[in-house]
Amino acid sequence: MKSLRMILLGAGILALCSCTPQGGQQKDTAMDSVAVNQGNPVVENIMSRRSIRKYKPEAVEREKMQTIVECGINAPNGMNKQSWEVRVVDNPEFINGLTEIFKKENPKAGERPGFKNMFNNAPTVVFIANDPKYDLSRVDCGLLGENMMLSAWSMGIGSCCLGGPVRFMNSPAAAEYMKQLGFSEGYELLYAIAFGYPDETPAAKPRDTSKVKFVD
Repeated sequence: MKSLRMILLGAGILALCSCTPQGGQQKDTAMDSVAVNQGNPVVENIMSRRSIRKYKPEAVEREKMQTIVECGINAPNGMNKQSWEVRVVDNPEFINGLTEIFKKENPKAGERPGFKNMFNNAPTVVFIANDPKYDLSRVDCGLLGENMMLSAWSMGIGSCCLGGPVRFMNSPAAAEYMKQLGFSEGYELLYAIAFGYPDETPAAKPRDTSKVKFVD
């Protein structure tokens, strides 16, 4: 029994040391390790997901996007109001045409190395609008988007949440393209999500776990 206790104690100390931040930075690599060791595919999927900003040119298959969208609309939402609307765009003419207008309004954007379109060169873009009449609709849209990004990652599809392009989409210059999206009257474009097959493997960025506190 004594030897067993010593083994367990040593294992506990070793695990504790491996999770201790070094150099004053919090590391989520330790949490990644915990997720893998737990063997929980949901936790592992969440902990391994990264925002992707470089994509392969082929669009995501529509049947896969259908699954991703269905995962999105099954997210929790207040009083089942479902105060969102979703538009999936994989038409190069739409994306490239909008990008050309964007470049005219923002000439320096097109000078960036490798620039192809205003959505991080993603071949598929999802636009999410909210109903501002419901004060928690933005929260519901956020939950919807996270479901979509996590389900996509589980299928090997990368994503990146986009705010900058939406500012342009809401400007008069992009009015014709906004009209094509056909959101219901009163709905407002809140954000977009780029989807595509990753052409990069970005490293995890540290997370500040000191911002999380348990209140007794």
